[in-house]
Amino acid sequence: MPTDRFAVLTDAAIDVLAELGMRGLTHRAVDARAGLPQGTTSAYFRTRAALIEAVVRRLADLDRADLEAAGVPAGENLPELAPDDVVAVAGGIAALLDRWMSTARNRTLARYACLLEATHRPELRTILAYGDASRAQSRAMLAAAGARHPGQAGDHLVACIDGLLFDRLAGAGARTAPPPGTAANRADLTVAVTTLLQAFAGRHPDPRRPAG
Repeated sequence: MPTDRFAVLTDAAIDVLAELGMRGLTHRAVDARAGLPQGTTSAYFRTRAALIEAVVRRLADLDRADLEAAGVPAGENLPELAPDDVVAVAGGIAALLDRWMSTARNRTLARYACLLEATHRPELRTILAYGDASRAQSRAMLAAAGARHPGQAGDHLVACIDGLLFDRLAGAGARTAPPPGTAANRADLTVAVTTLLQAFAGRHPDPRRPAG
């Protein structure tokens, strides 16, 4: 369990969001979840908006650490990715997605709750910057894999992977896919992610260029 107060409170808020939704997120609920005296959360985060923004910062930090641990290539000017490298990267991403569906499921649900809240709460627009790092990482990775338009392809890849994750948590995939946290689920996700990586790294006609 984290020892610094910021991590303790934001982790408790993540669990509250996952279990009760955005309406259930209150300073008192976070205090209770963290096992701390009433008033502790409000002393650190004076407003509800400040609490939500702190949760997003915590989510971003934890997800960034997960990406690094999964061995997903990061940074610009990566060496060229061979076909075998693409399959290995897909396996790492699949393992990470499986974690976000199982042991880190609360974090994923909390992330969705925060992003949806930001669509109708102007004061929370800073949350919309969440995901910029993963898009930059995806662009660099697809550039190394030989994509013709890595900027566009990277953004599309992240959108597709986000959709895959959402489908497994809240869509039809939750009923038809292998159970999260199993080897079967990781294998199935590896097939899906490999297909996406290979498709977006392929050479496709430029849709912005007139035919002929």
